Amino acid sequence: MRAIIIDDEKHVREAIKLLVPWKELGIADILEAQDGQEAMHLIALHRPQIIFTDMMMPLMDGLRLLEWLQAHYPSGKTIVISGFDDFQLVRHTVQYGGIDYILKPIDADQLQAAVRKAAQAWQQEEDERLHHQQRNIELNQIRPVYWDKVLSNFIMEPHGFEAVAEALSNEFGLDRQMKQCRLAIISLDTMTGSLKRKFEASLDLLFFSLTNICNEFLQSPARGIAYRYWNREDEILILLYGEASKAEQLLADIQHGIWTAIRGSLDIGMSLAQPFPAGLPAAYKQAKTALRHRNLLHKENRVHVFQDGAVAHAPKLVFSDYAEPIRLSVRSGSTLQIQKAVEAWMHALAKLDTIDIEDMEHWDHEYTVLRSRWLTEWFGDKQPDWSKESVTLSLTLPLDEEGSLSLASWQEQLTASLIQLSTHMLEHQQQDNNAIFEIAKYIQNHYHQDITLIEIANHFYLSREYISRKFKQQFQINVSDYISQLRMDKAKLLLLNPHLRIAQIAGMVGYDDEKYFSKVFKKSIGLSPNEYRKVSQP
Repeated sequence: MRAIIIDDEKHVREAIKLLVPWKELGIADILEAQDGQEAMHLIALHRPQIIFTDMMMPLMDGLRLLEWLQAHYPSGKTIVISGFDDFQLVRHTVQYGGIDYILKPIDADQLQAAVRKAAQAWQQEEDERLHHQQRNIELNQIRPVYWDKVLSNFIMEPHGFEAVAEALSNEFGLDRQMKQCRLAIISLDTMTGSLKRKFEASLDLLFFSLTNICNEFLQSPARGIAYRYWNREDEILILLYGEASKAEQLLADIQHGIWTAIRGSLDIGMSLAQPFPAGLPAAYKQAKTALRHRNLLHKENRVHVFQDGAVAHAPKLVFSDYAEPIRLSVRSGSTLQIQKAVEAWMHALAKLDTIDIEDMEHWDHEYTVLRSRWLTEWFGDKQPDWSKESVTLSLTLPLDEEGSLSLASWQEQLTASLIQLSTHMLEHQQQDNNAIFEIAKYIQNHYHQDITLIEIANHFYLSREYISRKFKQQFQINVSDYISQLRMDKAKLLLLNPHLRIAQIAGMVGYDDEKYFSKVFKKSIGLSPNEYRKVSQP
C-alpha cells in the first residue's frame, strides 16, 4: 500500500512518519504534500490508499480537499489530523467520508488505531472490488455460452423462443413480431489449409473469432445473430432476420470480412425464407442440404443457397464396381498391386465434374460393408482387435490448401490405409498358421491317446469352429480325418513287425477296441490289418 501525509508543518509530517508502524501495515511508499493543491496532483498520479490531512492549510485547505476526494477518489481512506476541536470540522470530515478525526498534539495509540482501521477498511473494500470484478469477468465469459446454447436449442425446440423473446430483443434487437427468417451454417469441414494450421491448437479461439467477425456485420444495424451451434462441434449458425433479399450479399460481405481478419475462407450454406420460429428446424435442414450438395472439387463460390427441389441422389460412381481388384491386391500383400487397384478407382473419380458430401458418404458406406465382408472371409468370427477400428474410404476429408477435395491426397491416404490393412492381415494370418501347425504337432505327439476336437480346443483356448475352419484351409482335410489318417499310417508301419499282435497295434495307435480298429483300417486302406500284414511281408 501507499500513503500520503498532507500538512503545511514539516514537524507534523515527521511525527506521523515516526509514529506509524508502516512495514507492519504493509505500507511501503510514503508521499508528502504541503497543501491540498499539491496533494491533489500527487493523489491523482499515485493513488495512495491512506491519506492523512490537516484542515487549515494555504492554497487549498482540508475542507475543500475532502470534497474533492469524495468526488474524484472515494476509495482512498482519509484520516484528519487537526489542531482545532471544532464540531463543524468533525461533521465535515464525517460527511465527506473521513475515517477518523485526531487532534494535535498527536496521540500515538489513537493514530495507530486509526491507521489500522483505515488499512483494514481499504483491504476489505479492495477484496470486495476484486471479487466483483472476477464475477463480472466470469459472467462475461459465461454470457456468450449461455446465449449460444439458448439459440442452439431453437433448432430442435423452436417453441422455446417465447420464454426468452424479450431478453433476445434487448440483447440482439430481435423483433418479437418477426415472421420470417433465414438460417446459414458456417462449416469448418472444408476450411483452407492456412486457417486449419493457424487454429489447430485452439478450436475455441477460432469459434470466438468467427462469431465476433460475423456479429460485427450483423449487429449494426441488427440484421442477425451468429452463434456456435452446440449440437455439432464444427458449425457456426447465423440467424438472419433482416431483409431476405439482401441475405446473400450480407453473407458474401461476411466471407470477405473473415478473409480480411484471419486470412481464411469457409463454406456457408443458407436456407430459403422460413416462418419464425417454427420453421427453424426446416431452415437448418435446408442449409445443411446446401452444404451437402456443394461441389467439393472446386471453390468458385463459398456461399451455397438451398435449391428448392433438392433431394438426395445416388452416387455418380459405384465403389463396388472397383472393389474386387482392391480386395485381391490386399489379399496378395503386394504394395504395387494395391497402388494399381487404387489408381483405377481414382482414375474413374477424376472424370467426374462434381463430387459432394453425399457421394463421399455413399462410397464410405460401401467400403465399410465390403471391408466387413472381407474380414469375415479372412478371419471368420475371430477378427483381430485392429479390424474393429473405424476406418472409412475417405479417412479424414482429403483437402488441398484451398479447402477443395484433393484426389491426389485421397489416393495417398487410401493406398497407405490399404497397405496397412494388408500388413496387419498377413501378420495375423502368419500367427494363425503358426497356431494351426502347433495343433498339428500336438496331434502327431498325442495321436495314440483318445484326443477329440473339444479337447484340442480347450488345450489351445480356441473355438472348435475356428480350429475346424483354419485346419481345413491349411491342410485340406478336417481334424478328425487327419487324426484317423495319422493313426492308419502309424498302424501300417507297426504291422510290418510280425511280433506285434493286432490288439497291441490297435492300442498303440489310440483304439481300445481291436474289432473297431480293424473296421476303420479296412475302410481306410481297403484291406484288413491281417491282409495288409500278409501282402506287406518281404
